[in-house]
This record gives sequence, structure tokens and C-alpha cells, in this order.
Amino acid sequence: MFRNLILAAVIVAGNAGAADNAPQYSEELLFPLQEQHVHSSSLAECPNGDFLACWFQGSGERRSPDVVIRGARLKRGKSTWGESFLMADTPGLPDCNPVLFIDPKQELWLFWIAVPAERWEDSLLRFRKAKDYQEKGAPRWYWQDDMILTPSADFPTTLAIGLEKARQALPGVDTEFGRTLRRDLTRILDDAQDLGKRQRGWMTRAQVVVLPSGRFLLPLYSDGFLLGLMAISDDGGASWRPSEPIVGAALNQPSIARKQDGTLVAYMREECDIHMRTLRSESRDDGETWSVAEYTDIPNPNSSLAVATLSDGRWVMAYNDSQVDRHTLNLALSDDEGATWKWHRHLDQQEGGGFHYPCVLQSRDGLIHVTYTYQPGENTGKSIKHVSLDSNWIVAGDEAR
Repeated sequence: MFRNLILAAVIVAGNAGAADNAPQYSEELLFPLQEQHVHSSSLAECPNGDFLACWFQGSGERRSPDVVIRGARLKRGKSTWGESFLMADTPGLPDCNPVLFIDPKQELWLFWIAVPAERWEDSLLRFRKAKDYQEKGAPRWYWQDDMILTPSADFPTTLAIGLEKARQALPGVDTEFGRTLRRDLTRILDDAQDLGKRQRGWMTRAQVVVLPSGRFLLPLYSDGFLLGLMAISDDGGASWRPSEPIVGAALNQPSIARKQDGTLVAYMREECDIHMRTLRSESRDDGETWSVAEYTDIPNPNSSLAVATLSDGRWVMAYNDSQVDRHTLNLALSDDEGATWKWHRHLDQQEGGGFHYPCVLQSRDGLIHVTYTYQPGENTGKSIKHVSLDSNWIVAGDEAR
């Protein structure tokens, strides 16, 4: 009898261990499916354990002045998001591409763009700050300003050299490189000489990264110049300056992972449907300068992606694993800093649907959180979906469904 009791205890302990290692996954919509355009979400974990999310919402994008930034809160321990609230509205202009960031001093930042003249190239980079943001409703902003960045005098030369290297790396494409990029390269290089145009059009999308030195990196991109760069702050956000540009074959929306040796890797969307692949660039000086972006074998249907470095050193990427459209959204996990992506599992996959523009972060409890634009089919309405999961869920793969 005593032996049977011991055996039963071992079985119970074994089952508990198996349960502890069972994949964790939950999902919910931030609000019911509705008709307005909702897109480009961002997510932050508050010091009290709540989550804040934001997105832009309105009748369109850059040509719709009714577009505003809205937000919602998921209280700690709850499974349903609260009522949405207004986060930012520039009167008469569309507001797009918000990014949330809680800095080491526990202040909340909201970065976003307002779009004058219905042109991405004229976008105005804006930010707000709040210390009081963990109660019901919208944060109480105490500061707002515009961020005007002035790329260095080397910007035109760096752009020209990078575009030439990108052209040489594209064998078999149209010999007229500008036609391949669907841009007037002469115009791009001329605009690079214009100080006013260099200062305009820098747009947000990906999450802020804080380096071990305390440096903040805010990834930015330009539809006018077809490149990316970092807004850098070494004084806790009191001032910002631009890095040298990330140049390649029509790229934008960089998202950053960090290697153990300090190398930064930016993964980027391809803008002009050349190879329909994700681009990759590296920085070995904490984001000051970047290699000319090269193609990877990761598919990209002209859509934003997100990558994050987990606390155990592994990397996770959320991306549309299609060269055609945004109907399939995949999570991939790498244990060798992006050299390979061994594990994959789909978050959503449905013909005729749209699941895209993910934001990825790891919460303090180790769970991986993703928000993304969710449209299960034509004429079904749109929402923002939030999922939380652990790495075991990704490793289990689609066959675990």
C-alpha cells in the first residue's frame, strides 16, 4: 500500500510537471469587428501589470483627416479589454502609425505621425509623454512636441553609394534600376540634397529598443527615400538625433533584434515587389551606422513585420509568410540569432482574410504578446487582435492544433 502511495505521488508530480510545460495561449479582440479602418497597433506593459494598446482608426489612411490614434487597456488579471479612448488627434490631419514606449523612468511615450498634404513624404513626427497612465481611461499627457531630425551632410553620399550597391546585388532585374524601384532615382538623389526634404517624412512603426548603455533607438523610415534610420537618444529622450541611413532596394519599417555580442540586426519590409523577401541590415556601433541591406529567404508581401529579442536570447518574429498577400500570419522562433528559424506556428491563416502589421513584446512573466490588424474576410469588419503565448506554443507547431 505504501508503495502504491509513492507511485501515485510520482504520477501526480509528473502530471503537474507536464502541465507546467504545456503550451500557453490565449486570444481576444480589443473590440468587436466594426466597419472603420483600424490598423498599425502597438503594445506596452505598464508597471502595475496592465497592458496598453493603441492603433489608428478612421475612414482611411493618409487621405482621411478623420483618422485618429485610439487606445485601450487590459487590466491585470482580466481577459477582456476595456472601452477604447482617444490617444491623439491632430485637427484636420490624419494621425497614423502609433508606437508606445515605457522608458526606464516609467514614463509613457506615444510616438506617431500626422500627415500633411496627404503625402507620406511630408509626415510630421510627433510625441507625447505621460506619468499618469495606469488609471481608467486615457493617459494624462503632460508634454507634447514634434521631433525634427536632420540627417547629416553625408546623407546624400551614403544614399547614392547604398543604392548603387543594391543595384549591383540585383542581377536579373530590369536594367533600369529606378524603374524596378518604381521611383525616379534622380529625384531621390536631388531631394537628398534638400535640407527641408531630409527633415520631413520620417515615420514610426516598430517598437523602441533600449540598449545596455541606456541608449534609446526609435526605428524610422521614409517612403520618399525608400530607406530607414534610427532616432537616437543618449539622454533619456531629452534630445534625439538621426543615425546614418539604412539603404537597400526599396525598404522600410525596420524592426530590431540584438545579438549577444551587441550587433544589432534590422529586418525590413520590401516596398516595391521586387523579390517579395524581407531585407536585413546590421549595425556594430549601437545603431550609428548600418550595412547596405541584403535580401533574406523570409517571404514578404509588401507588409510590416516585427522581431524581438527574448530574455533567454532567442529571437521571435511575426510576419506574413506569403509572397502574395496578407492572409497568413506566422510566428517564427530562432535559437541562433536569426541564422535559422527552426520553429514556426501560424497565428491566423484564412484565404480572403487580412492579418498583418504585428507588434511583438515579451512581458515580465516571460509570455510573448502580439497585437495585429485582424480582418477575417471581406466585408466582415476589422479589429485589433491580442494574443499571449509562450515559446512552447510556437515549438509545438501547427500540427498541435
